[in-house]
Amino acid sequence: MPIPLFFGYVIYNEFVPITATKRSLLSLPRFIKRVIVIYFDVLVCAFSVWLAFGLRLDEWGYFQLSQWWVLIAAIGFSFPLFIAFGLYRAIFRYMGSAALASMARVFIIYTCLFFLVFTIIGVEGVPRSIGIIQPILLFIGIGTSRYFIRVWLGDINNVQKSFHQVAPLALIYGAGSAGRQLAAALSVNKEMLVKGFIDDNKYLQGNTINGVPVYGNADINNLIIRLEITDVLLAIPSVNQVRRNEIIATLNGCGVRVRTLPGVLDMASGRVRISDLHDLDMNDLLGRKVVPPDVALLEKNIRKKVVLVTGAGGSIGSELCRQIIKFSPKSLVLVDSSEHALYQIYEELKKAITLQENGNGGEEASGDSQSDSAKTLPIKLIPCLASVRGAELMLKIFVAHQPATVFHAAAYKHVPLVEQNPAEGIRNNVLGTLTCAQVALETGVSHFILISTDKAVRPTNVMGASKRVAELVLQAIAEGAAIGGHATQFSMVRFGNVLGSSGSVAPLFSAQIKAGGPITLTHPEVTRYFMTIPEAAQLVIQSSAMATGGDVFVLDMGQPVRIYDLAVKMIYLSGLLVKDEAHPHGDIEIAVTGLRPGEKLYEELLIGDNPQPTAHPKIMKAHEEFLSWSDLQQELENLNLALDACDTQLIRGMLKKLVPGYQPNGDAVDWSGGGNFLNHEHPI
Repeated sequence: MPIPLFFGYVIYNEFVPITATKRSLLSLPRFIKRVIVIYFDVLVCAFSVWLAFGLRLDEWGYFQLSQWWVLIAAIGFSFPLFIAFGLYRAIFRYMGSAALASMARVFIIYTCLFFLVFTIIGVEGVPRSIGIIQPILLFIGIGTSRYFIRVWLGDINNVQKSFHQVAPLALIYGAGSAGRQLAAALSVNKEMLVKGFIDDNKYLQGNTINGVPVYGNADINNLIIRLEITDVLLAIPSVNQVRRNEIIATLNGCGVRVRTLPGVLDMASGRVRISDLHDLDMNDLLGRKVVPPDVALLEKNIRKKVVLVTGAGGSIGSELCRQIIKFSPKSLVLVDSSEHALYQIYEELKKAITLQENGNGGEEASGDSQSDSAKTLPIKLIPCLASVRGAELMLKIFVAHQPATVFHAAAYKHVPLVEQNPAEGIRNNVLGTLTCAQVALETGVSHFILISTDKAVRPTNVMGASKRVAELVLQAIAEGAAIGGHATQFSMVRFGNVLGSSGSVAPLFSAQIKAGGPITLTHPEVTRYFMTIPEAAQLVIQSSAMATGGDVFVLDMGQPVRIYDLAVKMIYLSGLLVKDEAHPHGDIEIAVTGLRPGEKLYEELLIGDNPQPTAHPKIMKAHEEFLSWSDLQQELENLNLALDACDTQLIRGMLKKLVPGYQPNGDAVDWSGGGNFLNHEHPI
């Protein structure tokens, strides 16, 4: 630390009244500040002249007549130059290289003038060496005063920030090349101080890397406390998921924020900042072991084929599209009823395809019309603004583009909203699926895959029941297609919650933590199955390649996760503490709000037992009972009549008949305006 900065820091901390003086000076009008600086510069000029004569003559006393002339010349030469070069317009506490360059030019000119007058020409009674000594002393005096002002006044906020707000102190887990690059990059921008490395390699432990010590992993908690660590950065790209989960579990509850490595290119260019460090991804939070996808299964129904995705702008639909374009379909038809969502995914995919084609180095394809942009892209993108409930429009889309593979992800999925608007939810989830399946059968689609949910198993809400009816529709149509000799293979993929999707708890909890809490939880014992969006999308695509007709695929979601435990883990790994009765001084409170209408404490993936394995370890095949198309068709007609009547009790009765396990747990309402709000019974 420079000596002036050190004394400024000591004064700032030890003499509180000085802080008030600083702030008073900073609050003065600009004109008064300039007058003070000019007065101070006059004193510096006088002192430099007096000191120059003292050093030259070795006589220390009052100014003589000749010395007064030197002082007048010093002021006469310096101040016009200071004004001309803008030295009094600069804000000293923010002085940078430009201001220093201006000051250097001023003193070069000043020295030349002073040297010319007092050394070359000469003035009686003034030693010629004064023409050299005085400019040097004046330059030192003015420069030192400016630096002191910059440190003392300009650093008032910086000193407070640097010393009174705790700077992030980090440990980097991993002393390999990635960890060393990260430490070097962070040392450049100085936003975070690296206090040490942690590494499993015993040969590295006890040594230093660029002056930074390497510690073992035996007692991380005490090390964090002793070094006052605030952040742990994971730089272990080559470690397997099991070991990574063990490390994260060790750090859980240590009171540090755990983040992971940014991109290698950012580190290599030295552009890493604290904001570039990523929070742990969802696999880290879940502790899931992700099985690498089977590329052959991913490509089977995609490469060089026309693929259509309904609900393409939604969470699952958009991720399906991102995965699909990696395997070079002939074209990708995007169907969504939301203009905004469709526009966003269309623009994102255009850019992704162009970058993919140019090896991450191209520019985004341009062109206002779809036809213009399609000509420039190796994969043709076709955005269709349409509702899956519109039979005529969907038929036109299928006929025009002749898709071979259809992923039906369009659905209303938010449990409370569908519970409060059951008629619209059922129309979209059931009748929309029926429309798309019938159109797919009519136009000879090769594979039709329905995205289903674990909420379809013994549902307690309209959303889950509607998805189970959608499954029944596909199973019945698949049976009829097989009997009739149709080539279309209908299948459905059932899985639980995907972290990161709209309405998922993880983004909600993350936002609530950043806002300072509280985290809202409906019940402390609620459990859910979870997986990440990319993993779910890849497994859906692979499932489609194994379909034989009427298949109900169930994804292996691992063990169910208690939502309360997930919330606590997210709080701890953010470097914060849970606030509860046992820890009243914690940071984030968890508030229990009560179960919402239609919400269950736990979800299931199977209705029956004994799921059968498939060629993929994460995909199973369930055997679920269903109605024949002749029986189901009549029930669907009755359901449609109930929807037209907007009678919520009648709708519930129809759902109970179609889905034997459906047990609603709330009042029957329909907030869309046409529903029956009365709680009365109707005959079925």
